[in-house]
Amino acid sequence: MHQHGSFRGNSPIRGRLALGLAAFCVMVLGMAGAGPAAADTVLVTIPAGDGPDGVAVTPDGSHVYVTNTNSSSVSVIDTGSNTVVGTVTVGDFPRGIAVTPSGSRVYVANVDDHSVSVIETGSNTVVGTVAVGNSPSGVAVAPDGSRAYVTNTGASSVSVVDTSSNTVVGTVAVGDFPIGVAVDPSGSRVYVTNTGDASVSVIETAANNVVATISVGDNPFGVAVAPDGSRVYVANSTGDTVSVIETADNTVVDTVAAGTGPSGVAVAVTPLGSRVYVSNAGDASLSVIETADNTGIETAPVGGTPIGVAITPDGSRVYVANHAGDTVSVIAVGKCFGSLCIDAGWLTGNGSGTGRMFS
Repeated sequence: MHQHGSFRGNSPIRGRLALGLAAFCVMVLGMAGAGPAAADTVLVTIPAGDGPDGVAVTPDGSHVYVTNTNSSSVSVIDTGSNTVVGTVTVGDFPRGIAVTPSGSRVYVANVDDHSVSVIETGSNTVVGTVAVGNSPSGVAVAPDGSRAYVTNTGASSVSVVDTSSNTVVGTVAVGDFPIGVAVDPSGSRVYVTNTGDASVSVIETAANNVVATISVGDNPFGVAVAPDGSRVYVANSTGDTVSVIETADNTVVDTVAAGTGPSGVAVAVTPLGSRVYVSNAGDASLSVIETADNTGIETAPVGGTPIGVAITPDGSRVYVANHAGDTVSVIAVGKCFGSLCIDAGWLTGNGSGTGRMFS
């Protein structure tokens, strides 16, 4: 079995990442019972580069960008055809990735180069490289596109990058071994998962200082903020849980069981309700959580060692980077009513091959 191939080499950060991942290291639609039930299914599996990890979708939903850790590249996927239409060479061991709100730039965190590559989406070429802290792992862009926030895993800090000049304008000390990072919809708060001390740092962006530290589950990895900013969801990779944080008072209000080794997390208001999608690296699955009552409603199989997960803006498709499988799974979001299951793509007209109903 291929096990975390991207962590070859002698980098101590790679070693710690490997240990963290190693610790936790097509959906068949049946007849639903009375009342609604989930019906998310794998639509297609796309070959990617070597060791895909991070994944991000453009604001118009037309393209998906995937970091390939072992091949120092980013795969560009056209969502209309679900095929790779370009490959961009970036720094060594790229992990985190984020698209600007305008869709014009993509920021990629390169762990071994201690840098961030800036890709121009019009030409899919690297137009800038930003030196940041030691072993950058995650990256998120502010809603107004003015700042990018980069977790420096080896330095226990976050670099604040001015996107107009692509220079570092601030550095914020956070917890131990920070990996995941997400910005709230207002742009006033940044949430950082500290894998080494089981916590989340809350950064106030006005002054770039930590205003709260929240204890969560073991080995927190991925983090995502609800579209309305009211909740933050944290994947606890060795706790097999998702912590739900209420942002009003920065407290954990619920803990939801996930699969084995939850890693990536994404949340969106889909055409059929608000859901959280969690990639489970240890059992090659995707957990689906309804946010109304924080209840797991489904587990769908995907590829080997799924890490990154992202949702199209219309909520009809979920893209999952399968690290060990060198593939990306495309999930068609749907819902069942009684024995009838509807693919949400049929309602939205998004993507190829989406006009389907199952009964």
